[in-house]
Amino acid sequence: MTQLWLPCLSILIGFIGLVWSADRFVGGSAALAHRLGVPKLLVGLTIVAFGTSAPEIVVSISASARNAGELAVGNALGSNLANMGLVLAVTALVAPLPIRRQLLTREVPTLLIVTALAGIALRDGHLALWEGLVLILLLPAVLTLMVKTNRETSIALAEDVPHYDLKQALFWFLLGLAVLVGSSEVLVWGASELALALGVPSLVVGLTVIAIGTSLPELAASVASALKGHLELALGNIVGSNLFNLLAVMAIPALIQQPRMDPAVFARDYLAMAAITLLLAVAIGTDYRLRHRTAAGSAPTAGQLGRLIGLLLLASYGGYYAWLFASL
Repeated sequence: MTQLWLPCLSILIGFIGLVWSADRFVGGSAALAHRLGVPKLLVGLTIVAFGTSAPEIVVSISASARNAGELAVGNALGSNLANMGLVLAVTALVAPLPIRRQLLTREVPTLLIVTALAGIALRDGHLALWEGLVLILLLPAVLTLMVKTNRETSIALAEDVPHYDLKQALFWFLLGLAVLVGSSEVLVWGASELALALGVPSLVVGLTVIAIGTSLPELAASVASALKGHLELALGNIVGSNLFNLLAVMAIPALIQQPRMDPAVFARDYLAMAAITLLLAVAIGTDYRLRHRTAAGSAPTAGQLGRLIGLLLLASYGGYYAWLFASL
C-alpha cells in the first residue's frame, strides 16, 4: 500500500497547481478571445462562468476517466456545500451582503429548479448518459440567463482582461491548460490513494478534501472583497458557481463513465445540499421582502444576507460534516 505521505503530498501539489494554472488559463483564454474579436460581453461571461469552476471541471474529467466517478460527483456536491456553508457564510460574517432584486427573481429560482433536476438524476444512485446530457444541454440556457442578469458586470470584467498580444495570450492559454490538466491528474491520483489508504470511499474524499480545497481560493477572494467593501457580486457569484457545478461538473461523470453510487449520495449528501440551498433561498427571500416593505413615507431598504444567516449556514455545514463522519 502506498505510504500516506505520498498521496497527501500529491494532493497538496495538485491544489497548488490548480490554483496557479486556473488563473493563467482563464486570463489567457479571455485575452485570446478578446484578440480574436469576441464581444466584450462574452469575454466577461467567460470569466464569470469558468473563473471559479475550471478546477472542478478538470478534476471531474480526470476522475471520471480514472473510473472514479463517485469522487467527481462528491466534488460537485461538496463544492456546492462548501460554497454556501463555508465561503458565503464566512463572507457574511465579515460583512452583510446586499441582495440584488434579479438574484431573487431569476438566479435563485433557477438554482432551485436545477437542484431539483440534479436530485432526480441522483435518486436511483446511478447517473445515466441521458441524465448527463439533459444537465449539460441546459447549460447554454443558464449562461444566457447569466448574460442578461450580469450584463454590466460581464462587460466590466472584460475591461480587466490581461493586455496580452496574440502570442502571449496563446502561450498562457496553452500553459495554463497543460498545468491544469496535469495538476488534476496528480490531485485525483493522490485523492484515490488516500481514500484507499484510509479505507474510506473516494466519494468521501471528494466531498471533503477535494471540495474544500477547490473552494479555498474562492473563500480567500470573497473575504478579501468583503474587507475592501466590494460586496455586490458575492451572492451572485456563489449562485452562479453552484449552477455550473450541477450542470457541468456533475454531468461529466455521466457523459464519460455513468457511475453507480452508494445510496447515501442521494439520501445524505444530495439532501444536505438541497436543504442548505433551500435555507439560503428562504433566507434571501424573507430578508429581501421584510426589508423592502415601506413604512408610511419612508424609502424601501435593500435586502442583505446578514451575520445571523451566515451563522445558520455555517452551523448547517458543520452539522452535515458531523452527519457524514458519523455515517462512515
